[in-house]
Amino acid sequence: MTCDREALSGDVTDIVARLKSLSAAEDFFETLGVSYEPKVLDVSRLHIMKRMGQYLAEEDISGHSARAAVARARDALERAYADFATSSPLSRRVFRVLQQHDPTRTAAPGQTFVPLDTVLKS
Repeated sequence: MTCDREALSGDVTDIVARLKSLSAAEDFFETLGVSYEPKVLDVSRLHIMKRMGQYLAEEDISGHSARAAVARARDALERAYADFATSSPLSRRVFRVLQQHDPTRTAAPGQTFVPLDTVLKS
């Protein structure tokens, strides 16, 4: 896969607009020239894209040159992909629903889960 240089030309505003117009995770990987394993992407695509967004939110790419903005976006995608290439989405807990239902945390009072099979045994 190679970086789609024509799609990422212009100033930073054009680059950000182009990235915002992408819809599929594969489009991001292709446009930014980042290689990936389809099996990893099939399992963790939403988590990878969410994490990429988190990494990009930590940086202000608008103050950089177009080349630097593309490099930072590529780096954010590579880092996000690496996060999930070797671990499961459950171990990273990117989404709030997964953070709230961490089985290693004790339940808050009034929010205890009772499995159905324990009720049926009574």
